[in-house]
Amino acid sequence: MTTLLVKNARVMATMDAGRREIAGGGLFIEDGFIRQAGPTTELPSTADEVLDLSGHALLPGLINTHHHFYQTLTRAVPAAQNANLFNWLKTLYPIWARMTPDDIFISTKTALAELALSGCTTASDHLYLFPNGSRLDDEIAAALEMGVRIQASRGSMSLGESKGGLPPDSVVDTEENILKDSQRLIERYHDAKPGARVQIVLAPCSPFSVTGELMKQSAVLARQYGVHLHTHLAETQDEQAFCEQLFGYRPLAYMQSLDWVGEDVWFAHSVHINKEEVDVFQRTGCGVAHCPGSNMRLASGIAPLWEYMAAGVKVGLGVDGSASSDSSHLLAEARLAMLLARVRAGIEGASLSGSEAPILTARQALELATLGGAAVLGRSDIGSLEVGKCADFIAINLNRLDYAGALHDPLAALLFCNPVGVDYNVVGGKFIVKEGQLQTLDLDTHIRKHNQAAERLLKGEK
Repeated sequence: MTTLLVKNARVMATMDAGRREIAGGGLFIEDGFIRQAGPTTELPSTADEVLDLSGHALLPGLINTHHHFYQTLTRAVPAAQNANLFNWLKTLYPIWARMTPDDIFISTKTALAELALSGCTTASDHLYLFPNGSRLDDEIAAALEMGVRIQASRGSMSLGESKGGLPPDSVVDTEENILKDSQRLIERYHDAKPGARVQIVLAPCSPFSVTGELMKQSAVLARQYGVHLHTHLAETQDEQAFCEQLFGYRPLAYMQSLDWVGEDVWFAHSVHINKEEVDVFQRTGCGVAHCPGSNMRLASGIAPLWEYMAAGVKVGLGVDGSASSDSSHLLAEARLAMLLARVRAGIEGASLSGSEAPILTARQALELATLGGAAVLGRSDIGSLEVGKCADFIAINLNRLDYAGALHDPLAALLFCNPVGVDYNVVGGKFIVKEGQLQTLDLDTHIRKHNQAAERLLKGEK
């Protein structure tokens, strides 16, 4: 039995039911779980390891609800820099078709390194194409080495261009193979217990890349095993037109026709959603991964975040793929969520609330990144610093130039000031980042390998 005492934080944001913010707060951790949380004066005075966080802000680990790790290999590709979603995809599909199992492994470590350094302790990834023998196992192996918790989504594409879908036939698979592999992954890797390091999610890619039958069968399989479901939905107006033309439904109504709504379902983006559809989300318990950076980068639009929150819809944050946001900085994504919501308030004004434009606060944005993400992923063991929860936390040194003159409210400063890297990232009581340095990866060596892989892909080599 190992213990860790965390003490003397300038402020500890617990995100508990009372949203307590404790000056001089700390944690007593035993075997990866929080046993006490409160003022340092009320905690044990000794432990196997002691971490003094004087001058630091202490928060729950941030939770990323949507990503595509492999896309770190194709950031800022010139031909895809100024395209909307459908054209961006068509540009990149042929490049992604050249990926190998090593590429999946390397890109996973790159994405998780960036996420960890920006405060993420649990990440959901959506891997939906498996060229040249690649498997979700490659991603899981890399994640286990990195030490960040992962919700590994077994994505899929079965509707190629020859059948009316968007992706080329070279990157789609048969539905029989997809379902067989989905079952294998659940049985091999899924851990439903509190503190799970790996959970499997079934995630057919999108309405324009899979058949309705695959969606239905994936839902049946997921519910048989008690795992969650995830897909892209209502990301762009092009997608809405595609669904109406091919299926005769708006995107969400199409999901309803396939039994793809419920507490076990969350959707990425959900930008083009009307008031009646917000009510469907709330009534059925669907969650949303809000990805403001990607939505801005691809000119997809602004999600109705305020309407979701006002209706009580579960909302978390996602950095999305690193070729559509070109970053995996989760704290920066929380800042973007706050600022984009304010831009929309300035544009639409009183129509958002019926009186005056609502202003999303820094604390609300941090809640989306912690408690919100935990709710979306269906995990009650993470998202707050409370007794019984996983010992997943981050800490940021406030004695730095970035926060000079802003410490009247240290928590708000984390988002109002330009986001930085974290000084500590601890997952299950184990240090992933210590004194600003990643503990689970030699970054210099890894970056060289990653850049070599990216250059090979863009040159057209396998």
